[in-house]
Amino acid sequence: MAAKRIIPCLDVKDGRVVKGIHFQGLRDMGSPVDLAARYDMEGADELVFLDIAAGAEARATREAWVEAVARRLSIPFTVGGGIASVEAMRRLLRCGADKVSLNSAAVADPGLVAEGAATFGAQCIVVAVDVARDPAKGWRVFVEGGRRPTELAALDWLERLVTLGAGEILLTSIDRDGTGSGFDLDLLRAASTLPIPVIASGGAGAPEHFREALEAGADAVLAASVFHEGRIPIPDLKTFLAMSGLDLRR
Repeated sequence: MAAKRIIPCLDVKDGRVVKGIHFQGLRDMGSPVDLAARYDMEGADELVFLDIAAGAEARATREAWVEAVARRLSIPFTVGGGIASVEAMRRLLRCGADKVSLNSAAVADPGLVAEGAATFGAQCIVVAVDVARDPAKGWRVFVEGGRRPTELAALDWLERLVTLGAGEILLTSIDRDGTGSGFDLDLLRAASTLPIPVIASGGAGAPEHFREALEAGADAVLAASVFHEGRIPIPDLKTFLAMSGLDLRR
């Protein structure tokens, strides 16, 4: 079994890292370059960089931002935001990304997932799926930074992504995002049957929340503000999780 991973996330807007609650009320958290360098030094396993305004502004991820961050990293680096073509994927990989993350574009054109996997390999293709609880669908998929609901039931969409060739799923609970109340464990247990890795996102507020998510079947856990603000130092979190019996990258 692969070791579990700890992944900080940089949500970037106007060249600054921001964070909110339920994808709203964004606060400035600092420089993406400075935070990336800090996380590399602290022992993060990977880093995710999301240009959160790219989709809404109908543009590609700012390549200069990606290059600046990539120069400070020695760990795998995933980049997402406004990626709507294989050529856009290629440009970001050349800028220093190790993986690319698709979200709204994958819903609009599922074939893009298959085309990206065929061109660069499944290991390069992460699909971010933002979901909220829905009485009729269990969980409903949202796009455009969590602003627009779709008709997709989340679990059906996850299974389809596997068949399309996605290498990994970044699964975010909009209900829990930024609340510090813990990950949506029911969602993670439902997704744990997938044959590809699932990264849990949305709700981390205490070390126990990370342990619960990993024990519920997540292959990796992603968080933002608790890391940015220093409330949960990554070395301390790794020590806690190892003492809980989880296998971590060292």
